[in-house]
Amino acid sequence: MKILVTGVAGFIGFHVAKKLIDDNIEVIGIDNINDYYPMTLKFDRLKELGIQPDFIRYNNKVKSETMKSFTFLRLDITDESHLLNLFNREKFDIVIHLAAQAGVRYSLDNPKAYIKSNIEGFNNILEACRNFPVKHLVYASSSSVYGMNKEQPFSVKHKVDSPVSLYAATKKSNELMAHSYSYLYNIPTTGLRFFTVYGPWGRPDMAPMLFAKSIIEGKPIKVFNNGNLERDFTYIDDIITGITKIMSLPPCEKIPYRILNIGNSKPVKLGEFINEIEEALGEKAIKEMYPMQDGDVYSTFADVSELQQLTNYKPTIALKEGITKFIKWYTAYFN
Repeated sequence: MKILVTGVAGFIGFHVAKKLIDDNIEVIGIDNINDYYPMTLKFDRLKELGIQPDFIRYNNKVKSETMKSFTFLRLDITDESHLLNLFNREKFDIVIHLAAQAGVRYSLDNPKAYIKSNIEGFNNILEACRNFPVKHLVYASSSSVYGMNKEQPFSVKHKVDSPVSLYAATKKSNELMAHSYSYLYNIPTTGLRFFTVYGPWGRPDMAPMLFAKSIIEGKPIKVFNNGNLERDFTYIDDIITGITKIMSLPPCEKIPYRILNIGNSKPVKLGEFINEIEEALGEKAIKEMYPMQDGDVYSTFADVSELQQLTNYKPTIALKEGITKFIKWYTAYFN
């Protein structure tokens, strides 16, 4: 089996690739390694996979020095011609598409980056899967598509017609685009609505990294909506377990299209999350209270019943354990 992982230098992509490689599956990873956040972290993730930055050239295959089943290419999903050539050459069995312009707040000031990567780039992935058929396209959606939905827990049966950020709108667009390609070209697709993923090697623009950094440096942390927010924080290992179970699912009958929530299904108040980080660090946070931010939502809560029925998925990492593991990695990495 040969699997393509896009966004392999990113947080979730790195962990997916590592798990697949550990399972002796051949993996080709691509990433454009953009500068949305410091590229050093992305290169360090690749180093963990046996890819030395000095050997990376655009559209040039680099074999891992330590993991014989892994190959990396620096490639942008908006580069249609090179992407099609890659699919034609490699004949992938499964595609796990995680490359995207991430971040809700960044989308308020940089909308074109989201249209380019999340719409144009995703269409290129769909076209590649149409021209060079794969057994399954698994792609990242987001819990942000639920917008200001008041019904909880969030179910894939709920309407998601009112996104409150362009990022969320592009993810909903991906789901619609995938449906049309599944219907027209019989491409098996599964969209995964991730719920607030955290853990080692996470993104520095997300709350765990921001909070840990500020607490260690004795700087204030920004607490939005006076801390009255809830998030369905999901540890990275539980996300990866779900993805690897999902990729082998048989396609749906009639239209081979599926949307699934993947989360912990246990919302946590932001204050409790901060308390766990404080306890793990042994230091108190200096908190600055701010109002609700544009593009943000009050609460997220995943109904994962469909995923459980299909795969027996069950999150196993409680918040305290997950934060402890994250802080252990964080302090070691940034020491």
